[in-house]
Amino acid sequence: MTVFGMVSAVAGFVKIRYLLDKAVIDNMVFRAHYRITSAILFCCCIIVTANNLIGDPIMCINEGSIPGHVINTYCWITYTFTLPHEQGKRVGTHVAHPGLGNDNQDKVYHSYYQWVPFVLFLQGILFYIPHWIWKIWEEDKIRKISDGMRGTIIGNKAERAPRISRLVQYIMESMHLHNTYAFIYFLCEGLNFINVLLNIFMTDKFLGGAFLDYGTDVIRFMNMDQENRTDPMVAVFPRVTKCTFHKFGASGSIQKHDALCVLALNILNEKIFVFLWFWFIILAVISGLALVYSLAVVMLPSTRETIMKRRFRFGTPNGVDAIIRKTQVGDFFLLHLLGQNMNLMVFGEILEELVRRLNFGSNSNLPSAPSTLEMSPIYPEIEKFKETET
Repeated sequence: MTVFGMVSAVAGFVKIRYLLDKAVIDNMVFRAHYRITSAILFCCCIIVTANNLIGDPIMCINEGSIPGHVINTYCWITYTFTLPHEQGKRVGTHVAHPGLGNDNQDKVYHSYYQWVPFVLFLQGILFYIPHWIWKIWEEDKIRKISDGMRGTIIGNKAERAPRISRLVQYIMESMHLHNTYAFIYFLCEGLNFINVLLNIFMTDKFLGGAFLDYGTDVIRFMNMDQENRTDPMVAVFPRVTKCTFHKFGASGSIQKHDALCVLALNILNEKIFVFLWFWFIILAVISGLALVYSLAVVMLPSTRETIMKRRFRFGTPNGVDAIIRKTQVGDFFLLHLLGQNMNLMVFGEILEELVRRLNFGSNSNLPSAPSTLEMSPIYPEIEKFKETET
């Protein structure tokens, strides 16, 4: 129950946003990296260290005088090996176990099983780092400026008007000052994509070059005739290996003791890494598409226009045109994040008020809201952002 308790605690990491009053500062693909992927990797790390699920991770047998606990400990802290030329042979007639046979041939040494929990934990941290960078830079900006307006509709239109006017006043006064803010976000999106590719190749290196084709080999194995197929998971994560222990005999000569070792932990490792293979591939694809989407937002005004009309249902032609023409990428990115945190009707009212001020400016007969510079501490960061952009 302790294991499941720890896994449940990590799983709560995925839904923590729904338990706390936090603003949305990224998109679903971004969250798939630091929430879902990190949680998966941390859970896998806990599972492979939970000996009560499989018993002892290694059990070795030998015909010599070496006590069982000694040979188990020795083979775990050093390495075991298999024979690649014995892979694929029929078990029971040609070999006792896949990859085992006469030692007078090339050997493949296995010591990765000592490091699997550490590698999984490190990967979980790597997937969280881009979010950590973005969160530090963002400094709760969206939460502060949308405070009291996120979520469901609050009051009637007249009651919302002061808050809307104040928020639009902030947007007007900080116009064109959010480009660096947006650049850091897009940079962190790029780091997410680079990170998932880095983890794919790092895992391949860790498993001796067997990870890149691991998933496709497993799919091919499942579609093969059961009589003739060879499980690729057993080749990458052997369940029975050999280990050699040397000791001094009674006369001072060196004695060699061979042992067969059952790696029960590999029954978990093979399932974990085949799942990670598929998940990393899916994550890399959607992260690449997210980067293309972000590039289109930066480079193509028509993309921003489409987002306004379809994503936020703000369909006034003149209004959309005014927003696209008179705002920069950073301003649009700020509006996009605000739209993700608000009811569509409330956000539509904000856009309508923004369009009126963009079109009429200081000549508008609309009542002016107090300057956001006078609203400390609600908007204390505006001066800092001005200094940053200049």
